[in-house]
Amino acid sequence: MPDHAEPTNPVPDADGRGPSRRQVRAVLFDFHGTLAQVEEPSRWVLAAAAACGVELDRVRATALADRLLTAGRAGGPLPARVPPHLAELWADRDLYEHAHRGAYTGLAGTVDAGIDGFAEALYERVLVPQGWVPYPDTGPTLAALRAAGVRVAVVSNIGFDIRPLFDAWGLADLVDAHVLSYEVGRCKPDPAIFWRACGMLGVDPEESLMVGDTPADAGAVAAGCAALILPAADPGRPNALGSVLNFLPTP
Repeated sequence: MPDHAEPTNPVPDADGRGPSRRQVRAVLFDFHGTLAQVEEPSRWVLAAAAACGVELDRVRATALADRLLTAGRAGGPLPARVPPHLAELWADRDLYEHAHRGAYTGLAGTVDAGIDGFAEALYERVLVPQGWVPYPDTGPTLAALRAAGVRVAVVSNIGFDIRPLFDAWGLADLVDAHVLSYEVGRCKPDPAIFWRACGMLGVDPEESLMVGDTPADAGAVAAGCAALILPAADPGRPNALGSVLNFLPTP
């Protein structure tokens, strides 16, 4: 299965006559690549360098960004190679805060930028709202679900708390629960993380729709949920998130 599949349609009835009449009472959203995207790489590097008291020119920032993306960036892409001394931290990165930080600062540290504290500054950008860009259709989609009385959870494989980001973006009141792997001790595609989300929302899996951008999100099907896999878009570009509303019953 490709990393970013095309949007799926509602599941057909067993007789193939049309979309399922499954009642969707809750929507579970992935975070990165679904509701928000990390900032553009050169901007990430420029901001981290500035936090260290260094002003980079655009050419050097772009070159550094390319090397850091190959090494592996929190929020993607995955590293081309994980050094042996970071293997254990990498394996546990979505289960423990210290492992998440250690893995990604360690990967950034393999790139010699000649800037003191640079690896830590790069990581700090992922912890603040300025380091992310919500998709333009995120807010309207969450608001439409709230207006329709549909419960919402964010289900993420992640090693830090993303609730402050939603607070800063004015979206906190549109999310009923955050189910974060490092807090619940389970990672997608383990069915247990989806069951935990459904339990927190007070709905059955068969009444829930998981929306994401990777095969791990499609693992919700094994938990009994429906799944919608959307392609991740570049920062600031719509990513068809509004298609979620097609799964709601027509008034």
